[in-house]
Amino acid sequence: MAGERVAARYAKSLIDLGVEKNSLEDFHKDISLLKEALKNRDLYLLVKSPIIKAGKKIAIFKEIFGGQSSEAMMTFYNIVMKKGRETILPEVADAFMMQYQKLKHVTGVRLTTATPLNETALNEIKAALLKSTETDEAVEIETKVNPDLIGGFVIEMGDKLYDASVAYKLDQIKRNFTDNKYIKSY
Repeated sequence: MAGERVAARYAKSLIDLGVEKNSLEDFHKDISLLKEALKNRDLYLLVKSPIIKAGKKIAIFKEIFGGQSSEAMMTFYNIVMKKGRETILPEVADAFMMQYQKLKHVTGVRLTTATPLNETALNEIKAALLKSTETDEAVEIETKVNPDLIGGFVIEMGDKLYDASVAYKLDQIKRNFTDNKYIKSY
């Protein structure tokens, strides 16, 4: 919990600096690059490792992100690593994205389906979400495929979850049969 608060503070500082220096979009691109790179298990474990020294991590980050990230972001990475806070970089990236979306009035939606959606279906879902009162001015949809859903979809928006999957419906039916109050048990 404390790590999330610290990560949120670092993210807020980046947002404020980006707005002040008129480079918020560059920071967004840099953080997106970091999030994508942290999907690599080796880099993620490197960042989280308490054994590897900060100097080595700084050199690795300079090698990976040096030509692609802004100088301000590279300075941020160096400061975070010298302070020994590099283990919260993934959380800082997540907090930054959430604060960026809030600032830009974008609602982040995670859509999980049993099979991949075509562009038409995705646009129809996006239009329906924009009409709802739950979303902001724009919607950014992250899609995921999970065959275990059997059919239907699951939508996650912040702390809200809408499960319209066949697997969930079958589970509800199963619970209704096992919790049947009308059958006497002897």
